[in-house]
Amino acid sequence: MRKITLIIIHCSATPEGRNLDFEACRHDHIHHRGFSDIGYHFYITRNGEIHRGRPIEKMGAHCKNHNRHSVGICYEGGLDCNGRPKDTRTEWQKHSMRVLVKVLLKDYPGSKVCGHRDLSPDLNGNGEIEPEEWIKACPCFEVKTFF
Repeated sequence: MRKITLIIIHCSATPEGRNLDFEACRHDHIHHRGFSDIGYHFYITRNGEIHRGRPIEKMGAHCKNHNRHSVGICYEGGLDCNGRPKDTRTEWQKHSMRVLVKVLLKDYPGSKVCGHRDLSPDLNGNGEIEPEEWIKACPCFEVKTFF
């Protein structure tokens, strides 16, 4: 079994008013990105349904340099209707995300929960990843205040 130290939260970068269901995301990862499967271990659609992606035993393909020791969770959404970063999670998604993370923390005690953007490089070396250092805005909400 892999050693899990991180639970990384992502968004699908899908604008409000558009859908990217689980199978469409999986299809994109396999046919357009060349992955063997969807890169995430879990995918939460707008109705709060939690879909299993890659088996946890298998390394994900969701966060460069961190896939070996992490579980990737993605929620459908993350952009406003104009394509700008926005927390678009529905109440169902928020609930499902909380429950899923709670279960994962029981299975992998001591793991850190963070957003994809929180793993951007600390360019100014001050020990904090600040908004101007984010490689991307994903997951478009402050993970440390949500959990």
